[in-house]
Amino acid sequence: MSRAFAGGSAEGPFGIAVDERLAAETQERLAAVEGLLLDSVHSDDPLLAQASKHLVEAGGKRFRPMLVLLASHFGDPSASGVIPAAVVVELTHLATLYHDDVMDEATVRRGEPSANSRWTNTVAILTGDYLFARASDLLADLGPEAVRIQARAFARLVRGQIQETVGPTPEADPLKHYLQVVADKTASLIAVSGQFGALLAGAPGHVVDTVTSACEKIGVAFQLSDDILDIASEAEQSGKTPGTDLREGIRTLPMHHVLAGTNTDDARLRELLAADLTDDALHAEALALLRAHPAMDRARTDLRRWAEDARAELLTLPDIPARAAFTGLCDYVVSRTG
Repeated sequence: MSRAFAGGSAEGPFGIAVDERLAAETQERLAAVEGLLLDSVHSDDPLLAQASKHLVEAGGKRFRPMLVLLASHFGDPSASGVIPAAVVVELTHLATLYHDDVMDEATVRRGEPSANSRWTNTVAILTGDYLFARASDLLADLGPEAVRIQARAFARLVRGQIQETVGPTPEADPLKHYLQVVADKTASLIAVSGQFGALLAGAPGHVVDTVTSACEKIGVAFQLSDDILDIASEAEQSGKTPGTDLREGIRTLPMHHVLAGTNTDDARLRELLAADLTDDALHAEALALLRAHPAMDRARTDLRRWAEDARAELLTLPDIPARAAFTGLCDYVVSRTG
């Protein structure tokens, strides 16, 4: 990694090596984020309080708050707006999960019954709205530029969800449409996480822009790696049922590569990808064919390209431990897919 690790390294988030002091400071500040997060979802109404804390207390990696904290090291990490900004992005992320579970008719989230299955769709939707409102309340103290950034990211989140729901138009390139959905629905908030951290810590404008762009690419890469893992991993590796996207009819990166091809040897797989794969036998057949298909290697190549593009941008930043942590994430997002 970087020479910035000369002072010793420790295992940081996702198992990447980070500077010992940076790791300790990040853990300490993540604890502060957690405290403010719990305070922010408090309500005097018992049901709303219980529903709002439901996903907060279920845990999660706090990936987006961590990016805020790491990015703040390109300026003054002790700046007053950094911790609230980290809570804002996590509240926004959690709110989208409540809404996603309603749209997907999900029954489980983070190993617990989803809010919509535990209560009702209406309660889940309104709880998500409440978390958006609490995020806005915190944003109001961070200044108009932060409010504008969040509003534009929220617009992208909604656009990505609508585009995913409707699907590509007949004249559109399905792969380009898919990547745009990934950028809007997933990468936009990850980009804002880096942007908030650098901006609110007072980093120079060109540094803020670079961190924002690199984080968006990391966000795309994380989603692409999830696509690959959904197909390639065994249940005991990922903790999820393999081929979930296949079963639900969600076309992800490897599938798009198969469908874009014209090889007659792929006719059976293309037929299966267009079929209802809720049948266990058909699902197993499709999963086996897809795992063995060259489309998986193409998807891994795409993933490496996104991660390397992010790394190239990050390496233009000051050589500090936080930069090494960011480049470590680029390594991790590739290595996790094998």
